[in-house]
Amino acid sequence: MDIKALLLTATTVGTAVGLKILGALAIWIIGRWVISLVMALTRKGMEARHVDATLITYMLASISVALNIALAIAVLGVFGIETTSFAALLAAAGIAIGAAWAGLLSNFAAGIFLIILRPFKVGDFISVGGVTGTVRAIGLFGTTIDTPDNVHTIIGNNKVFSDNIQNFSTNAYRRVDLTAQLNGSVDHTEAINLLKAKLATIPNVMTNPAPEVAISTFTMSGPVLVVRPFTHTDNYWQVYFDGNRIIRESFAAAGFPGPETQIVVTQRP
Repeated sequence: MDIKALLLTATTVGTAVGLKILGALAIWIIGRWVISLVMALTRKGMEARHVDATLITYMLASISVALNIALAIAVLGVFGIETTSFAALLAAAGIAIGAAWAGLLSNFAAGIFLIILRPFKVGDFISVGGVTGTVRAIGLFGTTIDTPDNVHTIIGNNKVFSDNIQNFSTNAYRRVDLTAQLNGSVDHTEAINLLKAKLATIPNVMTNPAPEVAISTFTMSGPVLVVRPFTHTDNYWQVYFDGNRIIRESFAAAGFPGPETQIVVTQRP
């Protein structure tokens, strides 16, 4: 056995491997520094444009994952590992995972649009996906809403974004729709004037626009009035219940007879 030949081979192989390790280590150190620099510049640029903090966090996380995968492939290439097949395998795995998580990814994409377009914000009273309530959180995958009966509800962002969105907090006020059934013998003009005066005494009812009271339809009992005071969204239910109470009490105090169905029967000989 030629000791010198073995030593020469070991030295050659060791030198080659050592150089590859040093090269890979240098690429890793420089790559990590470059990634940190890119992340810092990206964060600074997004913050300068006042991008939402939630979006910044998830965008930086996505960029970091992509750059670290590219760095790992570069390091493997130093050791002579075929990175082309590795990249193809990674792409195939990504497609498979994407297909399996299609619903989750659609919620993610919709969440980004919700954060950017801002159709509503935390604290708004909205109706989306068949749920009405106050927005408590806007995540990248789901929107959290507390309903008026205090049920904590989470809706997938894809359903939120693909359905109609009603934001009751955007405008300064909203209309409260009530009805009042009159007896056919009651003077509707007197009833309308009475309700207009009484509605003005309800707390949080706006004077501009003024409450609306008018005949909407007729039934066998008599005319039906629509009673429409205006108020801020925060006071909607208070005005709703006080409005019904005022209708009842005002008609009783005025001595209006209660609604009753009137049927005339004619007997012919």
